[in-house]
Amino acid sequence: MKTIFDKTIRKQLIDRINALNENSTALWGKMNLYQMLKHCRVYEEMMLGKNQYQRVFLGRLSGKMALKEFTQDDSPIKQKTPTLSQLKIKEKSGDIEGERKKWIALLNEYANPAGAEIIHSFFGKLSQEQVGQLVYKHTDHHLRQFNS
Repeated sequence: MKTIFDKTIRKQLIDRINALNENSTALWGKMNLYQMLKHCRVYEEMMLGKNQYQRVFLGRLSGKMALKEFTQDDSPIKQKTPTLSQLKIKEKSGDIEGERKKWIALLNEYANPAGAEIIHSFFGKLSQEQVGQLVYKHTDHHLRQFNS
């Protein structure tokens, strides 16, 4: 399975992020480019253990089952998959270039993972392998959302 820990995959994703521009618009969903970039930056901070969020109730009930489905193969995340409320970006505008650079810097941290225990607010405790797969899938999902 594809993983953010693979140097070639990571470079391909970063190249796709760099291909985004201020005219990039979503093919689905409600986020604009700024909101997507910031959402992905905040997501990476969670997946790198820099931020922790309380587990959501629905995740406690079905998170492990959903995790199994998300990590069983390389199929993309479905369009219009709900966003966790903690990761929704309300402000509509901001520093697009700054968010892009922060996101890329965070993705580059996966070259030397710290190995911290990650507790995802929906899926719960994640192995490093699951982190790698989910980060790849989440990044790919949003880049496809913006046709990149």
